Amino acid sequence: MSIKRVGVIGGGQLAWMMATAAEKLDIELVVQTPHHDDPAVAIASETIFAPVDDATATATLATRCNVVTFENEFVDLKALAPLADRGVCFRPSLQVLSPLLDKYHQRCYLQQIGLPVPKFATLEDAAPYQFPLVLKSRRHGYDGQGTFIVSDADTLQQIVASASIDTFLVEEFVPFVEELAIIAARSPNGEIVTYPVVETQQKNQVCHRVIAPAEISTEVATQIQEIAHKLLNSLQAVGIFGIELFLLSDRQVLVNEIAPRTHNSGHFTLDACECSQFEQHLRAVCDLPLGNAALRAPAAVMVNLLGYEDAENDYLVKRQQLAALPNAYVYWYDKKTSRLGRKLGHVTVLLDSTKAVEKVAQQVESIWYAQL
Repeated sequence: MSIKRVGVIGGGQLAWMMATAAEKLDIELVVQTPHHDDPAVAIASETIFAPVDDATATATLATRCNVVTFENEFVDLKALAPLADRGVCFRPSLQVLSPLLDKYHQRCYLQQIGLPVPKFATLEDAAPYQFPLVLKSRRHGYDGQGTFIVSDADTLQQIVASASIDTFLVEEFVPFVEELAIIAARSPNGEIVTYPVVETQQKNQVCHRVIAPAEISTEVATQIQEIAHKLLNSLQAVGIFGIELFLLSDRQVLVNEIAPRTHNSGHFTLDACECSQFEQHLRAVCDLPLGNAALRAPAAVMVNLLGYEDAENDYLVKRQQLAALPNAYVYWYDKKTSRLGRKLGHVTVLLDSTKAVEKVAQQVESIWYAQL
């Protein structure tokens, strides 16, 4: 094929945001996604309409591209294994994904390679329980779904009894002072590039803001960069990874979760960095030289535009108001329906310093959440 073609399993906003980078790099995207109105359908050179865990559809996808990558973790590794055995190039590989998709297995792997993590156990092994605790579904939990902060035994029993899943991870409740994240990429030849460490501000386990760079010491930043290097090298990973962390009051850092894909905490890179996380991911999986991850501005704040009502609305007036803010970049994922907590878009504002973050973030949120 004269043009490099990348297959993407998943057609949400993460795949959609690869479009500009793909065009820049002369790459065509072939997307496997279930719905005709999924965001990435609009930018794909070709779309295979099928669930992301449909291995038969992925076999077809693989015949139409040079390499297959992932937009989300809702995949069936066992079903994909025969394709890998037949030579389909998955990046990251199935071996890299294997210890990461189940949160309990992920914790075990991180502990095994010597990275600091909160105390954890399976639901069965954690008894007697120390409250408060954090209860997480071992698979498919994201944006607050499948994650519960539990204060007592009765609440724990109610959650487990009413849940549609039967496998949980239990972990200690960590009294962190900040939640941090780092985006890191690794190429097939072992080159690693890390982005500036950011602070993430969450509500109900959903990210509302990302502040770049995080106001942390050089020592803490170095510690986090070393964690990223150790993780990616231990995995022999290829592609971009989002690493979420807790910063404790004694400046200790614990690894919270790993996402083997582009990540919400890296959306600021689209406008605030020389090379975005989406371009970096495509560079890595296509075995191109990795790009410059440096900030193009002294600071930036990214604010997620979350659904606050059940509606069919494109919120055009609000988007125009947000776009009129100085140095603001608005991304709208073109989802047809809004519901509480759904990620509909985001806004990144470039700043002269992190001192202006709170004021600007409040300004964005006052526009977005105002009832017109």
